[in-house]
Amino acid sequence: MTAMIPFAEGEAQLDWIALTDALVAGHDLPKADVADVFLYEGDNTLLNRSAWIAGMGLAVKCATIFPGNRTVGKPMVGGAVNLFSGDDGSLEAIVDFHLVTKWKTAGDSLLAARRLARPDSKKILIVGAGTVGHSLFAAYSAAFPDAAFTVWNRSPAGADLFQEAHPEVKVAQNIAEAVNAADIVTSATMSNDPLIKGEWLRPGQHIDLIGAYRPDMREADDLALQRSRIFVDSFDTTMGHIGELKIPLETGAITQKDVVADYYALSQFKRVDDAEITLFKNGGGAHLDLMTSRYILAAWQTRGAVPAK
Repeated sequence: MTAMIPFAEGEAQLDWIALTDALVAGHDLPKADVADVFLYEGDNTLLNRSAWIAGMGLAVKCATIFPGNRTVGKPMVGGAVNLFSGDDGSLEAIVDFHLVTKWKTAGDSLLAARRLARPDSKKILIVGAGTVGHSLFAAYSAAFPDAAFTVWNRSPAGADLFQEAHPEVKVAQNIAEAVNAADIVTSATMSNDPLIKGEWLRPGQHIDLIGAYRPDMREADDLALQRSRIFVDSFDTTMGHIGELKIPLETGAITQKDVVADYYALSQFKRVDDAEITLFKNGGGAHLDLMTSRYILAAWQTRGAVPAK
């Protein structure tokens, strides 16, 4: 029977630290075969991502991203996730798209932070008060329970709404000062022009970049990358696809050698010393959707949930 896993019931079974451990285990398996298709019409995007991992099966995720929907009160992102058996190709689960996306996106960044951020990090800045920002607050709170959080948003009204949902979070008025004060900066915006400047950074920070997903999008400038040791979740889905790295690589601001490792070389995800700046580009990818979906299905089954008919 195909498991139908809705958002609320599925999320009740999940744990952020356990998810990052599942992502580590997924990268111990043979490297995923991944195929991405991007179609564009103006600001709108159709993103179709598929992955196949020997020993884990297959996943297909189709996402539509329509930024203009926000102005008329509609969801910006829609889509579907299907999980298939690697043994016989049967459909094992249909998992709520937003559940997979939430946990995959924030969990992806959290794994890097657990490896690269200083364990004594006490100040975390969230840049962007949208849906992903809320997920990042939950994820980072799990790994850094004693940290104090601040949020900065281009629209002050958005930051105020974020604070209403999380009263313990402070609102930053000046992004330059907020970035400089933070031990960890995690950014999830829809910016085409870099918001995070290298001149604001200081030794010992960890920078987590999530929002850019198109070839023309960036959240950090060249100097921020040049001052950092750079890591990515996947060479295949970031280097030639996302402006965060694609643009500075093409201009020569950085070289491929400046990107230290992806998750298939997790042993290299470690700090050289407490003073270095680490920077992680979260590019996502269907292989991470597959790993996350497998974790969600396993949690659903282990905890005794009964699939809907």
